[in-house]
Amino acid sequence: MTKAELIEAVAEKADVPKTVAEGVLKAFMEVVKEGIGKGEKITLVGFGTFYAAERPARTGRNPRTGEEIQIPSCTVPKFKAGKALKDGLN
Repeated sequence: MTKAELIEAVAEKADVPKTVAEGVLKAFMEVVKEGIGKGEKITLVGFGTFYAAERPARTGRNPRTGEEIQIPSCTVPKFKAGKALKDGLN
């Protein structure tokens, strides 16, 4: 599902214009990005938790040359699905 398809589906479910659904989706994504950027966990009970995790530095290998390279540490976004979401899929 693309972002445009998601906006359309949300607009239909909530019975609101697509422009409103698009604004809400953009605001949601911005709030999540800012929150996890500050190190906060964003928990939506029944859906899941968005959070940031630190990936440690490690040694990798260039597949073309076989040369070892250092991959620096970085912060990555993570999502852990909630029980209700998992149960809804099974």
